[in-house]
Amino acid sequence: MLRGPMIRRRLLPALAAAAALPAAAQGLTEAQRAEVLELLRRALREDPSLLREGLAALQAAEEAERAEAQRRAIRDHAAALFRDPTDPFKGNAAGRIVLVEFFDARCGFCKAFHPTMEELLRRRRELRVVLKDLPILGPPSLLAARALLAAHRQERYLPLYDGLMRLREEVTETTLRREAERAGIDWARLRRDMADPAIARRIEENLALARAIGVQGTPALVVGEQLLSGAVDLATLERAVAALAG
Repeated sequence: MLRGPMIRRRLLPALAAAAALPAAAQGLTEAQRAEVLELLRRALREDPSLLREGLAALQAAEEAERAEAQRRAIRDHAAALFRDPTDPFKGNAAGRIVLVEFFDARCGFCKAFHPTMEELLRRRRELRVVLKDLPILGPPSLLAARALLAAHRQERYLPLYDGLMRLREEVTETTLRREAERAGIDWARLRRDMADPAIARRIEENLALARAIGVQGTPALVVGEQLLSGAVDLATLERAVAALAG
């Protein structure tokens, strides 16, 4: 009879094999499948709590696999993420550490995260933060993203971005014009540029890039090969940057 440590040593491989049975059906004989299942039954009869441990181990393995796939995706798209010279950014233009922030100008979590990122930039002068407009919250978000990218042509992206991050009203033509004029933007030129198909293409590229690396919502921050989701706190950001800085 299997007991104690022996059960624990043999259960996890058995669970892994059982989980793989559908995919590996062509590679196992009926006798091998029966042996794996019998081992599981015997082990669980001896110590039912092992099921919880085994499932936790399988879940951890799956999460590790997803994380590695995400790291590969970030490596594969590093040029588009970190090295596109046409992207707007904030912080140090020559910063040796580059982060990427995906945001929606209407996202409440992005607005809440904005002061945290500003504080990080004050503390870490070597940072450059690339800004990727990701309008995922409907037509007003798309309107804001088009305006921001059009403002970039007048070198007024950041003033409009800061205004929209502070905005607590809905983005409409009226509020957008007000914030644009406050930011020193030529409104008539902005409206013309917003209709440029090149701006629509840039937004589509941002959306495709976000999908490719597994962004699930905003804000999302790429730090090295790590994706931080949500409005993370300053301490988490500082640890991530410190690890990247070495």
